[in-house]
Amino acid sequence: MNIEVLKEAEKTFRLQFPQGFESENMKDIRRKHKFGSVVKFAQEVFTEDAFKHKKQTIDNISRFVSKASMVSVFEKIKFRNFIKEIDDDLQFELLDSIYDLIHVNEKRGFTNLVQLLATYNLAKWPLITCYLAYINPKKDIFVKPTTVKMILKKLEINHITYSPRPTYEFYKEYRKVINEMKKHVDKRLRPSNAAFSGFLMMSL
Repeated sequence: MNIEVLKEAEKTFRLQFPQGFESENMKDIRRKHKFGSVVKFAQEVFTEDAFKHKKQTIDNISRFVSKASMVSVFEKIKFRNFIKEIDDDLQFELLDSIYDLIHVNEKRGFTNLVQLLATYNLAKWPLITCYLAYINPKKDIFVKPTTVKMILKKLEINHITYSPRPTYEFYKEYRKVINEMKKHVDKRLRPSNAAFSGFLMMSL
């Protein structure tokens, strides 16, 4: 990891946004993403108890993806149509994978979710990583392919290799990288991992 490049990116960002994500001229970006309200929604509807109400939680999964601004409109539409078209058995399989991912066995849930969505050409990084990114915003990460590839290249992170098909191994290692990298910048640039990635995207 090239810390010098990271520090230069921090200087560049702070010239435009002196108070980081607390800056007044960040107001429009904050309003656009409504990150806090989506985090609250995800944390409320994806509790362990909530998953006992299967049909309601299936509906909430669709609502959550629609609310998640980091997921592209194209992916939202495809996912919404997928939820509507699959039968109850597949809906409950999807539910079990997401429950596993969030509450039981992260690796197994991640892998099963990828396998399920791959059948429908929906195993995309944003649709796999959005749940954890909003539920645990200071620990977990959202993987947006173009941003991640740019970060890996610009910061000379060579020990992990991105692949278009999501893998838990990459997710786990990239999460380590992001959480380590955050330690080297002002805390106002890292109110969440999503914001920190946004800072990198805007400044590198």
